Amino acid sequence: MSWSTSPSCSSVCLSSSNGLGAPKLQNNQQRFHLSVLKKKGKGLPGHCRLSKVVAYYGLREPPYKLDALEPFMSRKTLEVHWGGHHRSYVEALNKQLGKNDVLYGCTLDELIKVTYNNGNPMPEFNNAAQVWNHDFFWESMRPGGGDMPTMGLLQQIEKDFGSFTNFKDKFLQSALTAFGSGWVWLVLKREEKHLALVKTSNAVNPIIWNDIPLTCLDVWEHAYYLDYKNDRTKYVNTFLDHLVSWDAAMVRMVRAQAFVNLGEPKIPVA
Repeated sequence: MSWSTSPSCSSVCLSSSNGLGAPKLQNNQQRFHLSVLKKKGKGLPGHCRLSKVVAYYGLREPPYKLDALEPFMSRKTLEVHWGGHHRSYVEALNKQLGKNDVLYGCTLDELIKVTYNNGNPMPEFNNAAQVWNHDFFWESMRPGGGDMPTMGLLQQIEKDFGSFTNFKDKFLQSALTAFGSGWVWLVLKREEKHLALVKTSNAVNPIIWNDIPLTCLDVWEHAYYLDYKNDRTKYVNTFLDHLVSWDAAMVRMVRAQAFVNLGEPKIPVA
């Protein structure tokens, strides 16, 4: 079996000796739902030729059980937020892609950048970005999270924000001053070579500006209203004190240093 994609990620082709095979994908990796649009020939599968195969994005599960973040984020919130809102973004995106052959073959990162369309978003942008944002958000938390980052990540935060306390204060203020619905991101700026906090509205994702996200917080109301009602301050502080996964952020920072030379301090790779 072989896959081929064009540089413009405009198509996906599959050829297989049995004509019906599909690649096996591990849990929590991007899953593809394959749909045969046209088949020719009858009889054994080997006589079946695919003229077109389309790839859809799948709903990825959080890397923990739905009740694992309690009491700080309830199972009910995960059922509604992940099982309802996140699922709806995936399903809506798949319906849109079913009507637009040009976008087949894109990775989710590519799809976001292409559909952002230099600030004139295409219809697929919001759902594609929200799928990416939520996948990233679930992986930015863990049971027993919070506390402080360690090693080079902490040193870089202290270097760019003055202290970890200053960082937390600025993170809180960014979240509280985000108007309406949106996200707060800790990113690594590629060109400036430093960490920064970025607020985005609605579905906008900082990868469109070539930033490298390290962690994020969803400040759409549906992310916290079941547990915290309108108390966004308590929600943000709880995220910082009990939910954020600094281990995940540090791994992302290590990967980012393959593209951005921060000089000292270095983050040791375990």
